[in-house]
Amino acid sequence: MSFDFLYLASQSPRRRQLLEQLGVRYELLLPGPEEDAEGLEAVLPHEVPEHYVARVTQAKLGAALNRLQARGLTPAPVLCSDTTVALGGLILGKPVDAEDALQTLSRLAGQSHRVITAVAVATPAGQSEAALNDSTVDFADVDAEQLRRYVASGEPFGKAGSYAIQSQAAAWISRIEGSYSGIMGLPLFETAQLLRKIGLRF
Repeated sequence: MSFDFLYLASQSPRRRQLLEQLGVRYELLLPGPEEDAEGLEAVLPHEVPEHYVARVTQAKLGAALNRLQARGLTPAPVLCSDTTVALGGLILGKPVDAEDALQTLSRLAGQSHRVITAVAVATPAGQSEAALNDSTVDFADVDAEQLRRYVASGEPFGKAGSYAIQSQAAAWISRIEGSYSGIMGLPLFETAQLLRKIGLRF
């Protein structure tokens, strides 16, 4: 069976942009007000970063498939993704406020950290495919005033690790090893492989 579009269950404009880069047709399948979308991202005790991001992605996928059925929409594959930033074993999620963002960025400055993105897709017939991308990012030393200005710009909010690689924070990144698109939030190589496996035309 082949498909010519999919549902993207993500509020991230970066993921939309990356799917468009692949030439994938998509429609958004976003949570309704009755869903606790943020609650799915809670970290379990002693959870390691790669297990966390894979589990959250599968939970988001399950919620999106239920949403698709409940809304009676045209059957098509559903794609979900989640990204986390890990400093050692510490999971650095989205900041809750400016102070939290500043604390996270201060931790990352002068350090090497991992950006782990999981992607999963499922078809109406129940075929499911998933992949994990693990990249390393080196941050230069950044002074406190630069970090405060970045936080004041609003850029850190809604982003794991309190920064976006495609923002002004790129000026602090001395080296990456892995996938630039994965660090942005959707690893295109792995995503393209999954979409071909499920028969999506793009």
